[in-house]
Amino acid sequence: MNEITYAPIRVEWAEQLAEIEHTVFSSIGTEDLLSYEDIVGYCKVFPEGGFVALDGDKPIGFGVGLLLDFNFEDAYHSLDDLTGTAGGGDHNPEGDWYYGVTIAVNPEYRKRGIGHQLYELRKEAVRKLGKKGIVAGGVIPGYSEHLDTMSADEYIDKVVSGDLYDPTLSFQLQNGFEARGAIPDYLDDPTVGNNAVLIVWENPDYRG
Repeated sequence: MNEITYAPIRVEWAEQLAEIEHTVFSSIGTEDLLSYEDIVGYCKVFPEGGFVALDGDKPIGFGVGLLLDFNFEDAYHSLDDLTGTAGGGDHNPEGDWYYGVTIAVNPEYRKRGIGHQLYELRKEAVRKLGKKGIVAGGVIPGYSEHLDTMSADEYIDKVVSGDLYDPTLSFQLQNGFEARGAIPDYLDDPTVGNNAVLIVWENPDYRG
């Protein structure tokens, strides 16, 4: 078993990375997933915000994002609202926040700490760039089992309290993120009523 290594994102891996995301998030409409062209866009506008996990020379996971100014007073948004129609099209180098667009790991490589390391690389980039932190719309796949019995906000509260476990949100909480409520109509995923959760990690080293 090869040691997993990590590298800055590169255009040559774009097709494989798009395939990983489409495999991982199979319940999400393709318009809300990254295409080959989208990933090429992120490589061009913000390569220092993209990271790839490798098994030898085979990409097995990745994360991309962009910089923007996030309005917490009006936090309701869809994925397209912030990322633009082209990959990285709304990237603003002067933006205060790193917006996490996706982290996806090949299912065959789960439970090997890859997702955790991708989050750590994001945090390291935020510290290096002197930004306020990371914000993202997180998927809540476990909500599909509770869609008819509670609201998305109620579900998120129960995951935060530890009464329920969500494969994604619980992991993000373990990695230092806060959940700040549901985002309705965030993306096309009828299994969870199109809901996501606003997650935030504040950079403890930020000096504004």
